Amino acid sequence: MHARKQAAPAIRHLLTPAEMAEADRLSIAAGPHDGMALMRQAGAAVAALALERWPGARQTMVLCGPGNNGGDGYVAARLLAEAGAAVSLYRAGSPRQGTDAARAAAECPVEALDLESFRPDATCLVIDALFGAGLSKELDGVNADAIARIKASGAAVLAVDLPSGISGDSGAVLGSAPRVDVTVTFFRGKPGHLLYPGRDYCGETIVADIGIPASVLDDIAPRCVENGPALWQAVFPRPHAATYKYARGHVGVFSGGASATGAARLSAMGAARAGAGAVTMLSPASALQVNAMHLTGTILRRVDTLEEAEEFLRDRKPASLVMGPGLGTGSQAAGFAFELIGRSGGLVRHIVFDADALTVFARDPGPFFAAASLPGAPQLLLTPHEGEFRRLFPDLADDLARSKVDRARAAAARANATIILKGPDTVIAAPDGRTAINANGTPLLATAGSGDVLAGIAAGLLAQGMPAFEAAAAAVWLHAEAAARFGPGLIAEDLPDALLPVLRELAL
Repeated sequence: MHARKQAAPAIRHLLTPAEMAEADRLSIAAGPHDGMALMRQAGAAVAALALERWPGARQTMVLCGPGNNGGDGYVAARLLAEAGAAVSLYRAGSPRQGTDAARAAAECPVEALDLESFRPDATCLVIDALFGAGLSKELDGVNADAIARIKASGAAVLAVDLPSGISGDSGAVLGSAPRVDVTVTFFRGKPGHLLYPGRDYCGETIVADIGIPASVLDDIAPRCVENGPALWQAVFPRPHAATYKYARGHVGVFSGGASATGAARLSAMGAARAGAGAVTMLSPASALQVNAMHLTGTILRRVDTLEEAEEFLRDRKPASLVMGPGLGTGSQAAGFAFELIGRSGGLVRHIVFDADALTVFARDPGPFFAAASLPGAPQLLLTPHEGEFRRLFPDLADDLARSKVDRARAAAARANATIILKGPDTVIAAPDGRTAINANGTPLLATAGSGDVLAGIAAGLLAQGMPAFEAAAAAVWLHAEAAARFGPGLIAEDLPDALLPVLRELAL
């Protein structure tokens, strides 16, 4: 296999509020722009967007907080007034003297009214510049009252950086927040723009260039990105002209018993469609006949014991395995799943554990995590939804101070595994701290069996030589993109074929 050679688009880094503050500091220290210049650029981006999207607004009502977010609002209000727009401005308090926000307020000719007098209606555009990504406590008092009036008014809303009340770190709602039409943020997006519930409040998110150089990222070294082809396209597999099936990667998929074979077949189809040259269904004797009736291009092999599984690994040398879909959660399955890690050391590079396997491990996760960290152990990929994550990592799931990114990152480090923490805002995390938030999720994937297909896609990409983090991120994106393009009526059986147009575009 070899990676494509064409240049990929830039990776979209996501900055926490603390990292964004550091980007501002580094940019100002390097010049030529000082803090006021950056604020003027930000305010200009807000004003330009307001004029472009809402040229017919009867009144533009700008809400300014006491910090830099409010400073952006003062600049926007001044520029809108200079452009001839009808502008009113409201604030709950003045900026601290000597700050850039205070200077912006002094330069703004629009009279600052008390926030308590703010009364929007459906003919207005509200520019929410009260609080941005750095908010760390719940909104209350006059600020919360203003948010309530926005919600009740039906006015269009343009948020500066983030809707006030949304955490830039986690996307959590801090007390209350408005659902806005458009959010304009600066330099780079924040995790709160993509993590729910924040994503649901932001509307369309636009990232504006305000003059901060991309070189500051070298010093910040952010560990979170938006998932998309730019992240993994450079290592996406493409077969050589003279390749053969086993060189394209061999995947083994463990089947459940006779009454639970469908989930494993979905995984096998996902692996094959993702490009694996060979897929073998590892079936207990009780399910051989059922699987044989349904399989065509998938190889079928009897595996009832760990010894037979080990024999298969030594004989056929698969690059990756899938275990969990339809496995069952009885004591025999539990022992098999746990022992497989030790038996496969040095024989297989990757194991994808999904569904029932995760439930099995959750009964006693300590030994599982220890086995995953032993020298020579296969690299593991775990694909929990929130319920499975809670069972495997109850302390992390209950830690409300952690964002979904932080929880997934901590889990990956503890398990020494790549984690796909599934949901509408799926997070992919590597043991070394790298994380990606998926942005193309769709509710169409809320259908039985879709996760089994995802596990297979990931195993197929791993088998072709993709690194674990990139393979997991690519699998999540491909899975969601295929579902979105298929549209309403999707069932899990449709997903492998729905991958075809997406894969063809990536091959161009």
